[in-house]
Amino acid sequence: MIDILVGGFYGDEGKGKVASYLALKDLPEMAVRTGSVNAGHTAVHEGKTYKLRSIPTAFLSKKTKLVIPPGALIRREMILKEMEETGTTDRIMIDGHTAVITALEAEEEQKNALLSNEVGSTKQGVGAAEAKRILRSLKLAKDYPELSRFIADVPSEVINCVENDGKVQVEGSQGHFLSLYHGEYPYVTSRNTTSSGILSEVGVGPKYVDNIIVIFKSFITRVGGGPLNREIKPEEAKELGMAEFGTVTGRQRRVAPFDADLAKSVVKISSANQVAITKMDTLFKGAAGVRNFDDLPGEAKVWIGDIEQKLRVPVTLIGTGADASDMIDRRAELL
Repeated sequence: MIDILVGGFYGDEGKGKVASYLALKDLPEMAVRTGSVNAGHTAVHEGKTYKLRSIPTAFLSKKTKLVIPPGALIRREMILKEMEETGTTDRIMIDGHTAVITALEAEEEQKNALLSNEVGSTKQGVGAAEAKRILRSLKLAKDYPELSRFIADVPSEVINCVENDGKVQVEGSQGHFLSLYHGEYPYVTSRNTTSSGILSEVGVGPKYVDNIIVIFKSFITRVGGGPLNREIKPEEAKELGMAEFGTVTGRQRRVAPFDADLAKSVVKISSANQVAITKMDTLFKGAAGVRNFDDLPGEAKVWIGDIEQKLRVPVTLIGTGADASDMIDRRAELL
């Protein structure tokens, strides 16, 4: 069956960490990464840090096929470089209908005053490329000879895997409130980042889905413009150990406390049956490196229990450090 990983707030929730942990733990036959190059996912494992903008962070599982679906967008030079850096060239599949961004689209976004000055776009050309695709003028992966060896019919491959009892992990991008349809327009990205949007990018129907895991961080961050309730001043965020910088842009992220009301709406719209919480070690210093729920500080257990009560969904995964293995896995206990 298919497990979908959804960003809960404004991106930067730790999807790369959760995806890499689950890949190492569950060893899925296939891992699909939706979205585009304006979202960087980070995986830390055995002392190495990987920052990826195209291939799934599930690449850490050596037997997992790595898949780019028809609804995604790529840049040729970027994905080829990531394949080489991760040694995954022989495990990549790219759907022939995957759209390809060129330098021209990035240049167009850099000249757009609204995107640059108000929205806070990463200016990677994603929105411009999406617009051209809608206008039927953008080239697709099947149009480029250097990608021909990777081309596959991804929806068929995914369905075939599932129907043969294989496990597929789908790694969404960004976060719920950056969704083009459900976010705070115009301070949004150029796609639907909810579970239904993620699934539509893969190109298969909901009957194949087993789990929808929404990922929240123990506090909220966002990059760029737009509302942020109870925003913390940068100097205070630094004192609290919450100062972060964007993987793609390097810009300092804005910070706010966890918002259960926002989280409730995310869980409802994406029909989540599991929640993952990352960076518990930032909120509760005694949680650092803990891998058993019973070993968490008492106040951390109470905090998790309060979240579960408010969201009415079990918190099955709790991140307690940067490494992929720094995770409390409660799935066997709660599901």
